[in-house]
Amino acid sequence: MPIRDRLQHGPVDGVRVGRFSRSINTTFVLYRWGDTLIDAGPPNQWKDVARFTAEKPPRQIILTHHHEDHAGNAARLAKKYDLTPFAPTEGQDKLSKGYAVPLIQRLIWGAPRPVKTASYPEDIRTDDGTRIVPVFTPGHAKDLHVLHIPEKGWLFSGDLYIARSIRYLRSDEDLPLLMSSIRKALTLDFDFIFCPHRGLVEDGKEMLRQKLANMVALCDQAQFLQREGKPLEEITTRLLGPEDAMSKFSRYNFSKRNLIAGALDVTDLSAT
Repeated sequence: MPIRDRLQHGPVDGVRVGRFSRSINTTFVLYRWGDTLIDAGPPNQWKDVARFTAEKPPRQIILTHHHEDHAGNAARLAKKYDLTPFAPTEGQDKLSKGYAVPLIQRLIWGAPRPVKTASYPEDIRTDDGTRIVPVFTPGHAKDLHVLHIPEKGWLFSGDLYIARSIRYLRSDEDLPLLMSSIRKALTLDFDFIFCPHRGLVEDGKEMLRQKLANMVALCDQAQFLQREGKPLEEITTRLLGPEDAMSKFSRYNFSKRNLIAGALDVTDLSAT
């Protein structure tokens, strides 16, 4: 599969790759800032990732979390460039030992190889001296960190943003914690988002704020229907429509029902 797109914003360039192009969730943007690589890309796109990184060999790789689309090529890149990727301590065990990848995710992204990583250092800098600050934002994954660039007002968002509205949730995601992490990110000083799925997001802080507001609205509606005595399945269908092929193919690991179940557990309905 050829490289689908090239992106550029200031000193950051990126490449969009993916086996499928059905939606933004089935393609991935790998970002590079000088000799710093943000994430490692999906393993089934190694050929294009290798070609992209060969243009400017990385000195350091910063992984936002352990998921296969983000860390899938870390082992190959570590070997090729004789480096140890930086990763959240919360995800290092999975990265080093490997983990089971659900069938649908293996189909879309492939399966990663185990990789030895190092914890984030206290001071991470790009080759031009700009500071990168990892911020712990769990919920989508237990180890997810966003990368804040205070000097530029930028945020490499990992999978914290992706879209202003969501219709599915993975079974291992924690919606209350995810919403809390979004609130935490909104306290940071930034206005531009580098999203590994959506791409370059202008007015990124406002877009993330709108995502939180949409989540709050969905939780409020779901909980209203629950107070009326409606069961989970009916609430899901009323608010999001019936489950579709994506849910069924993933055996409901990725489903609308998971999202509504999470919405019913949310206690903080503040939009800030």
